[in-house]
Amino acid sequence: MDLIVTAILLGIVEGLTEFIPVSSTGHLILASEIFGYDAQTWAVFNVVIQLGAILAVVVQYWRTFWAVGMGLLRLEQTAIRFVVNLLAAFIPAVVLGLLFKDQIHMLLGSPKVVAWALIAGGVAILAVERLAKPGAYVGLGQLPLRQALGVGVLQCLAMIPGVSRSGATIMGALAMGIDRRTAAEFSFFLAIPTMLGATTLELLDNRAALMAGTGPVGWSHIAVGFAVSFVVALAVIKVFVAYVSRAGFAPFAWYRIAAGALAVFLLSR
Repeated sequence: MDLIVTAILLGIVEGLTEFIPVSSTGHLILASEIFGYDAQTWAVFNVVIQLGAILAVVVQYWRTFWAVGMGLLRLEQTAIRFVVNLLAAFIPAVVLGLLFKDQIHMLLGSPKVVAWALIAGGVAILAVERLAKPGAYVGLGQLPLRQALGVGVLQCLAMIPGVSRSGATIMGALAMGIDRRTAAEFSFFLAIPTMLGATTLELLDNRAALMAGTGPVGWSHIAVGFAVSFVVALAVIKVFVAYVSRAGFAPFAWYRIAAGALAVFLLSR
């Protein structure tokens, strides 16, 4: 398959799946099997194009970030709590990510882990949807610190490919009584430092090959995937929050179970 075409397809997959609870990393790993490309060759690409999806969050919520920035200058408590909560939720991923970096990379090469994680995550979503009692919308700046830290701890489950970073954070938030809209927005905001950190580490580890241009996947392919993931993710964010606020997450759970079961069947042949 042409490299540019592959870059476009992977950009679409990333943009569609980064912010909904179906695991973008898991889908990119399974895509390597479906499209028939070498997953290791595209490993850096798959991480870096996530920044396109992150940029979509910044664009969609620029008013929120502007208000927080202005609030920090005025020492407003809501703005300070917003930043403190975001940092508290980010720290667990930093600690565990650095401690278990090699083990995480090993899991990224296992489509079977992804398949079973999709199924398990789907069942977990159905259970949380049935049992959780989310409260009223409050916003990240009003959440207690313990809830923010709890969401950050649960985000670490997404180090297992197929679990879904957004799924772990959103479902964890719902289980702690946070409303659907706040849970989704918290997941979006938390993605910014988390994915920036992951991308920075990946670029540092592979900087020599990228600068030398020795691999088949270069900056031009990364640029294409980045742009595509940005455009697709921007559209997904707008639709996703409105949809889950009224309909919930069960459809995503059933999709995960079906996709995981299909992947298990195909991988076992």
